[in-house]
Amino acid sequence: MTTPAAPADYQSDISGLICAFRFAAGGGAATEIAPPALADLLERGRATGPEAPPDDGAFLWLHLNLSQAGCVRWLQAHLDLPDTFIAMLGDDAHSTRIEQQEGALVAVFNDVIFDFDRTPAQVSTLWVCAHRRLLVTLRRKPLRSLDRLREHVRRGEPFESPAQLLAHLMRDQADLMMEIVRKASVDVDGIEDHFLASRGGPGRLDLAGTRRVLVRLQRTLAPEPGSVFRLLARPPAWLRPRDVQELRESTEEFSVVLGDMAGLVERIKLLQEEMTARLDEQNNRTLFTLTLVTVLALPINIMAGLFGMNVGGIPLSDDHHGFWIICLLVAAFTVLMGWWAFRCLLYTSDAADDMQC
Repeated sequence: MTTPAAPADYQSDISGLICAFRFAAGGGAATEIAPPALADLLERGRATGPEAPPDDGAFLWLHLNLSQAGCVRWLQAHLDLPDTFIAMLGDDAHSTRIEQQEGALVAVFNDVIFDFDRTPAQVSTLWVCAHRRLLVTLRRKPLRSLDRLREHVRRGEPFESPAQLLAHLMRDQADLMMEIVRKASVDVDGIEDHFLASRGGPGRLDLAGTRRVLVRLQRTLAPEPGSVFRLLARPPAWLRPRDVQELRESTEEFSVVLGDMAGLVERIKLLQEEMTARLDEQNNRTLFTLTLVTVLALPINIMAGLFGMNVGGIPLSDDHHGFWIICLLVAAFTVLMGWWAFRCLLYTSDAADDMQC
């Protein structure tokens, strides 16, 4: 069972500490520890060194809010973290990377913020540093994957190493991305059904927004599998074979999600092209109708213009049947122009069928 600490202690601490968990050796439920007890554990850890084997095989997970003013100073004062990791804190990442620094795993991830509804493209950066008995995570905004991992830990799910926590975090991130892909697929299905049924409703703008969200997520998260595979080719010495395997499996799951996302983006692209083609066809038919009306009205406009001139010598001006003669001439010319226009329409349709227009 977990031992929850008082939330007030965490919020009032200048370190920006959100939560801290201690995992016993061999797995088992984690214990949530308060700042005073955490300070004692960190002092003992600094005395033995970060790479020294722990006496009881336990390890810590510290989760901090980087937007707190004194967070970086607290890290430098209480933890022996790589200087490169401290230097990269605060820099937003445009792509994901994970590498070794001074025997530790240093990672910069992009994750979806917690409070998204209609704009899941809002992402924020997550900084991670892990070695044999310590995992440190930092973020500026609440992230869904981290909150899911914290709930798993509080429910008593066992973890045997920081690498297992990191692998679980990656799987939670992949699950969250899969939810986004599934929701987007349902939206695209609805738009496609409306389009095929020729009914009104959501259309090109909604597709464009969904595609923009997926492309952005794909661009910011896609480098992660490659970077992890490069790391696992030469893992740190403290990583156990089981940890390496779990990291590899979580990366493969994420690769599958990215593949599904790429397939959905391609499907949206094809649907957009089909919508554009149908819209162009409708515009062409509308323009042809307007042209046909103009052609049919051309004879009467010409006759009206000629006989509307107030000059001498207008033919049939003294003939009692002149009006009806002119009407017959206009009707004959109109029928002739209509016959010519419909022939052009049939020729255009045949040419479109033969893909020669």
